[in-house]
Amino acid sequence: MTVEIVPLQPKHFRVAIELQRLAFPPPFDENLLWREENLADHLRKFPEGQFVALADGQFAGSCSNTRISKAHYEKHLSWDETVGGFSFETFDPCGEVIYGADISVHPSFRRVGIGRAFYDARKALAESLGVLYATACRLPDFQSSGVGTPAEYCQLVADGRLTDRTLTPLLRYDLILTDVLQNYMDDPESGNAAALLEWRP
Repeated sequence: MTVEIVPLQPKHFRVAIELQRLAFPPPFDENLLWREENLADHLRKFPEGQFVALADGQFAGSCSNTRISKAHYEKHLSWDETVGGFSFETFDPCGEVIYGADISVHPSFRRVGIGRAFYDARKALAESLGVLYATACRLPDFQSSGVGTPAEYCQLVADGRLTDRTLTPLLRYDLILTDVLQNYMDDPESGNAAALLEWRP
């Protein structure tokens, strides 16, 4: 299978929206998924930060990123406050941080290298701009793990003693776990928390 990462275009909006509903089924809150007008805002503000994946020519994933100031990033606020809501209102064209807002991969195309390809594209973008890459990822297996707190859970995953379907692959992509953010977003599976990860060129 050939995986190609290409720039997001308006023609991709409809299928990207449909994909999100497949990638994040209930109990994930449908109100937290993109709408077409959001993708249009992302493309207008930061076109070089929006990607899609084609697997043998078929639409297989989307990847959204914004750019924010270092001062804003270091506040470590909730997802909504960090990225400025669905339309990236905190976008800063001179910001020192590329912030990963979302990756969605079609269930039929998981485990074929699309996540890694998206992260290679994110790293290449950060490197070309000479800035930090950061993201805060969901912990979808926390709730079912029986571990007491998200912080304890993240440490066990980082130590290789537990596996999380989102955090574990990201650590394999050479991202560094720097913190665990409480009340990051309304996400019961993750205990409403997220793992803060960084990569420096």
